[in-house]
Amino acid sequence: MFTLFGIKSCDTCRQARQFLTDEGVDFKFHDLRIDGLDIQTLERWSDRIGWEKLLNRKSLTWRKLPEVDRVDMTRDKAIAAMLERPTLIKRPVIEADHFIAVGFAKERFAEFMKTNKL
Repeated sequence: MFTLFGIKSCDTCRQARQFLTDEGVDFKFHDLRIDGLDIQTLERWSDRIGWEKLLNRKSLTWRKLPEVDRVDMTRDKAIAAMLERPTLIKRPVIEADHFIAVGFAKERFAEFMKTNKL
């Protein structure tokens, strides 16, 4: 089993959840707003795929950040910002033992399911 991290009200997360449910895949949904997120998870994700892929610079939350907080973004600043504002995380994040992906694409999820025999 794997975990799908997202936000219940996010359209992309809803699409991913519906796709997985329709395919009969067993997964756990972790709502970033309700269930929270710890620094160890964000650091693990950053180590595996890079903080740049995790930080959603197209989000309304990003655009609302003061300019001073957006300039000269570093890994540590990004992790702190994502911890404080989970909507800064590009979603959904799907994580299994040896797989992590950010964002939803049916083709990529289908490949993940095939590769991991889900």
